[in-house]
Amino acid sequence: MNSIDLVTRRTFLGSVFSAGAFVLGARLLPAHGAGAFAGTAGASGADNAAWHPSVYLGIETDGTVIIVAHRSEMGTGIRTGLPMIVADELDADWARVKVEQALGDVKYGSQNTDGSCSIRDFGDAMRDAGATARMMLERAAAAKWGVPAEECKAQNHQVVHASSKRKLGYGELASLAAQQPVPKKEELKYKPASEYRYIGKDFPTVDRDDICAGRGTFGIDARMPGMVYASIERSPVFGGKLKSFDDQEAKKVPGVQQTVVIPGFKPPHAFQALGGVAVIADNTWSAMKGREALKVEWDASDHASYDSAAYKKALSETVRKPQKAARNIGDVDAEFAKGGKTHEAEYYVPHLSHAPMEPPAAVVEFKDGKVVAYAATQNPQAVQDTVAAALGIDKKNVECHVTLLGGGFGRKSKPDYVAEAAILSKAVGKPVKVAWSREDDIRFDYYHTVSAMYVKAALDEKGKPTAWLQRCAFPTIASTFAGPVAKTAQGFELDMGWTNLPFAIPNHRAENGPAESHVRIGWLRSVANIQHAFAIYSFVDELAHLAKRDPVEYLLDVLGQPRKIDLGSSPLAAKYPLDTGRLRNVIELAAERSGWAKKKPAKGRALGIAAHWSFYTYVAAVVEVEVDDNGKVRIPRVDIALDAGRVISPDRVKAQFEGAAVFGTGIALMNEITASAGAIEQSNFHNYRVARMDEAPMETRVHIVQSDAPPAGVGEPGVPPMAPAICNAIFAATGKRIRELPVKKQLA
Repeated sequence: MNSIDLVTRRTFLGSVFSAGAFVLGARLLPAHGAGAFAGTAGASGADNAAWHPSVYLGIETDGTVIIVAHRSEMGTGIRTGLPMIVADELDADWARVKVEQALGDVKYGSQNTDGSCSIRDFGDAMRDAGATARMMLERAAAAKWGVPAEECKAQNHQVVHASSKRKLGYGELASLAAQQPVPKKEELKYKPASEYRYIGKDFPTVDRDDICAGRGTFGIDARMPGMVYASIERSPVFGGKLKSFDDQEAKKVPGVQQTVVIPGFKPPHAFQALGGVAVIADNTWSAMKGREALKVEWDASDHASYDSAAYKKALSETVRKPQKAARNIGDVDAEFAKGGKTHEAEYYVPHLSHAPMEPPAAVVEFKDGKVVAYAATQNPQAVQDTVAAALGIDKKNVECHVTLLGGGFGRKSKPDYVAEAAILSKAVGKPVKVAWSREDDIRFDYYHTVSAMYVKAALDEKGKPTAWLQRCAFPTIASTFAGPVAKTAQGFELDMGWTNLPFAIPNHRAENGPAESHVRIGWLRSVANIQHAFAIYSFVDELAHLAKRDPVEYLLDVLGQPRKIDLGSSPLAAKYPLDTGRLRNVIELAAERSGWAKKKPAKGRALGIAAHWSFYTYVAAVVEVEVDDNGKVRIPRVDIALDAGRVISPDRVKAQFEGAAVFGTGIALMNEITASAGAIEQSNFHNYRVARMDEAPMETRVHIVQSDAPPAGVGEPGVPPMAPAICNAIFAATGKRIRELPVKKQLA
C-alpha cells in the first residue's frame, strides 16, 4: 500500500522551527481562483472596479486603488516598482493600494520580464496612468464644487480645495471621475521630482511579508483540484528521438498511474517541449521513482558527437582567422602593417546554466478546449502562444496565471515546461503538475552560449592602442528560432559590448565568425555582455601591465575624453547614447570608494577593476581578492559604482547589484557546462557549482550615481564586469593571467 502524507515545505518548516502547533499557512492559488475562465484571459480586479481609467489601474468606491503588475516577480521587486510609479503620480496612499498580478494578455503590452527593461519600457506608461487618473479626479471634484479645476489638487488619496478647505476622497469621486473625458497626453501635468513620495525612496516590496511568512505562491506551490504529477525522461542528447521504452517496472511503483509519450519537437525547437516519456503518478515521489524504473532507448541525433573540449578547439581556430567585420573604423590592417609593438590574447567562456533556486514548474488543466495554467513564468504571453501551438487551439483559450518565481535569470521566459504540462493534461484528462528536478534543470537548459574571442592591439611608445582588432565566435540565440541555418551572431548580440567599444582608438575592427549550435541556446542574465566584457576588460588590464601603468589610470586614458558615441538613428539610441563621460565617472567613483590608490598589491592579495555599459547602464566594479597557497580564492570586498539614470527604488537596485556580484563570482570561479557524446556532464550543484557562502563576496558595497537621465536597466548590468575584475585582481595578486573561465583549478 502506498500511503504518503502531503508534507509541504511550509508545513515542514513550521514543524521544525516552531515549538508546537504553529504552522505557516499558504494560499496555494490566487484569490481569483483556479477554475474560473472569463473571456480572453480573465478579467482583473482593475477591470471590474467601479472606475477603470487605465488597463493598469482601477479605483473602487471605498477608495481602494487596484494597480495591475503585468511583469513577473522573481526577486527584482518589479511587482512593487511599477505600481510605485502609478501610485506616486496618482498621489495615492500606499496603505490603500492593492497590487494585482496580471494574467497573460496582449492588452498590457509586452509581459516578457527580460532584458532589464520593465521600468525603461513601461515607466512612462505607468506615470501616464497615474497622471491621467489624478487629473480626472481633480476635474470631478471641481465639477462637484463648481470651482476651476486648477484650484483642486490631489493629495494623499483625496482631492483638496485649499481656499474652502473642502476635501473628497478618491472613492467618493470614483463614479464622478468616470464621467470625465479622458485627457489627452499633452494635457497631462506630471508631479515634480521634489514632490515624489515613493519614487527614489527605499520601500518594502509588496511580497516581502508573504514571502517571509511562507504565504507567497511560487510555481512549485501551485495546485489544482484533482491534479496528478509528472516526471519526464528526456533524450540525453539534444534532438534524440524515442526508439523504444519498457514501462512494466515503472507501473509497479506504488502510486504510478500510467505513462505518456510526449512527441519530439519539430525544428526549429523554439519553446516546444523536448519530448520524452512521462510517468504520471499520485505524487512527485512516485512519479520520480517510476521514471527511474523506465527502460528507454533513444535514436542518436546529429548532435551525438558533440564534445565540448573538441568544440573549444574549433572555436579557437575560427577566431584565429579573419572573419566578417561587424564594425570597422579607420584602417586596422595598415596600422598593424607598420610593424610596431603589438599584443594579442585569446579568451574563452564555456556554456553556463541558469540554475535558479526554483527549477521550472507549472500546473495545467486542459478542459473543453480551454487551458488554465499556473506557472512560474517570465512571459505569460509566450505561455499562451506555446501552449496554443502545442495543443492546436486558439491562444485566446489559454489562461495563464503568473506565480512568484524562485529566480529566473532568463530561463523562465522559455515555457517549454508549461507546454509539457499542457500536453500531458490533454492526454490524461486531468490537471497535471510538472516540476523539473535539479538534474532536469541542469541537463536540459537553454544554455548561455560558449564563446571564443581573440583580441590584438598595436601599441604606441607609451603602450596605448593605436589599432584594435577583436574577433569572436559563438553559437547564436537565433539557432533556437531558426535552427542550424543560424550560425553567426545577431546584431543585438554583437551590440552587447562588442561592436560598441567605448575606447578612443582611431582604428578598430570587430569581427564575428560562424559557430554551430549543438544544445539549446538561450539568454542568461546579461547575455553576450558576459563574454564580451570578460575579453575586452581583461585585455585592457593586460595592456596596462605591459605599459607598467596603473590599471585605473590606463583604463581612463584609453576611454578618452567625455563624448557621446553614435549608435545609430533608432529612438532608443537617441534617448540612450553611449556617454563615455558617465562611464568615466563610475570608474572613478568605484576606484575612490574602494580605496584603490591606497591599497597596493601584496603577495596573494590585490584589487582588480573592470567596467561595462549594458542595458543603458554604466557600471564599474573593483574587486579585492585573496589567493592562498592552495589556489583558493576569497573575495573580501566588492565595490560597484553604477549610473542607471533615474532610480525608482534604491534598495532594490542595491539588492540587484549585490546579487549580481554573487552571480558574477560564480561565473568567474566555478560555473561550467560541458558535453561528451552529446550529453551534458553536469547534473546538480555538486558538479555545477554556484558560489557558496564562503566563496561569495564577503562584503559588497553598491554606490549609486544620482541622475536625472532616463531610467535604464538594473537586473543584469552588474554581472559583466565581475569576471574580468576578479581575474584582473588574481593577476595582480599572483602574476597568473586568467584567459578562460572558470578559474577553478587554474591556480592550483
